[in-house]
Amino acid sequence: MRRNQPEWLEHAVFYEIYPQSFKDSNADGIGDFGGIAEKLDYIKELGCNAIWMNPCFMSPFGDAGYDVSDYYTAAPRYGTNEDLKKLFEEIHKRDMRILLDLVPGHTSVDHKWFRESMKAGRNEYTDRYIWTNSIWEEPQGISSIKGISDRDGCCAVNFFSHQPALNYGYYKPDPGKNWQQSMDSEGAKATLEELKNIMRFWLKTGCDGFRVDMAGSLVKNDDNGKGTIKLWQNVREFLDREFPEAAMVSEWGEPDKSLEGGFHMDFLLHFGPSRYNDLFRCEKPYFGTGGGDVSEFVAKYIENYEKTNKSGLICIPSGNHDMDRLARNIRGDNLKVAFAFLLSMPGAPFIYYGDEIGMRYVENLTSVEGGYGRTGSRSPMQWDDSVNAGFSSAPSEKLYIPLDGSADRPTAADQLADENSLLNEVKKLIKIRRSHKALESLGEIEFVFAERNAYPFAYLRSAGDEKILVILNPSDKEVSFKCGYSPKEAVYTFGGDISVSGGSIAVPKCFAGFYRV
Repeated sequence: MRRNQPEWLEHAVFYEIYPQSFKDSNADGIGDFGGIAEKLDYIKELGCNAIWMNPCFMSPFGDAGYDVSDYYTAAPRYGTNEDLKKLFEEIHKRDMRILLDLVPGHTSVDHKWFRESMKAGRNEYTDRYIWTNSIWEEPQGISSIKGISDRDGCCAVNFFSHQPALNYGYYKPDPGKNWQQSMDSEGAKATLEELKNIMRFWLKTGCDGFRVDMAGSLVKNDDNGKGTIKLWQNVREFLDREFPEAAMVSEWGEPDKSLEGGFHMDFLLHFGPSRYNDLFRCEKPYFGTGGGDVSEFVAKYIENYEKTNKSGLICIPSGNHDMDRLARNIRGDNLKVAFAFLLSMPGAPFIYYGDEIGMRYVENLTSVEGGYGRTGSRSPMQWDDSVNAGFSSAPSEKLYIPLDGSADRPTAADQLADENSLLNEVKKLIKIRRSHKALESLGEIEFVFAERNAYPFAYLRSAGDEKILVILNPSDKEVSFKCGYSPKEAVYTFGGDISVSGGSIAVPKCFAGFYRV
């Protein structure tokens, strides 16, 4: 039985905004809420009706905002709480929705909770984080902070060394380590209740839900995710009671666990077992010119789909702030074929800002705010051919991250004016998707042809009486395959057209087509 979910989520096409790199409205070289508001019509005209905005809370930005120092206050670089509220209102005026990025597993070392937790004397935050009893004892299997607190002990961290792990308890505490608190301990319960308070605050302010960072990592010494699932089920009960329309999307990468925990949707990630990288980000990506393999991705997808069908959604993003740009390994018209795939699969699509114009990964950038190898995917949006590509009127040396300096860098303005551009192809694909229930989030999928080291890739999407056969051939050769379905009217084609002879379908090179059957 499918979980109750907001009706709008069934029709959603998301646009991911990395706020510091999207649009600067006050000439300080950093994107902001005002800049996002200026470009909402662009997002809507693209066809996207929902936004995921990366963290926008107060932070020292040692990890691009994923190191929160105050969950209740917008980062001043972006604007005020009131500015954020106005942005929500502008989004809703356009019949669009917005998810905030929630980071529940850790804070910054600058957070008031952590500063209080470091004190020797007990206080309400002493157990807000995971501390061992001794500076000489580190938490097994987890990195830690040590030597900076008045209290004795090491504090577990979740990612970077300046991101102390919040205490949601251990699913199976080690009896020989009394510092490992259970999920039912007062400290763990207090952390969970504060998480609900944060969600309550921003939902009342006007956001439509959350994308949750590292959602599967909260409970430690977990047994196949059982503790973390239980924790999120507790959150789901709270949301169903107070905010039943709030959408919840997880960075978990294991849809069966995420959906059981109460999320509406889970990402297939570039790490973990999904084989997502086989498609776009490997030496020979399937959506490159040839030589890639889609079969192992399909096998993993079917496994996840069968586990989660009727209980929630799986989504496949074009990219995100942690991945190489789509255009780093896939170029030219192959990007159009890749988007035909992304916009014809079940689950809500997520388009990373700039992917719709083929923005490139900017090579050899120095790390900015914890970006390291990810920095090249976070360069400023390229709007037009004006100063700083229309991103900011600040001097170029003040820009948060350097622009792509290539003379032929793509811009939104140039592509809007070119009917054959990637941007206009993406617009067309989104419009087609939203015009056919079979192609939307809840449409069923049956894989028709996904052979090992072979092209094309074909699958059937269906909803009620509507059945649409999707055929994709990103390779540089014409191919053919046997198909038990007879293609009829073309709903969409790019790169020519198929020919049918008997039960065999010949498919042009670099082709995408959707056909009624």
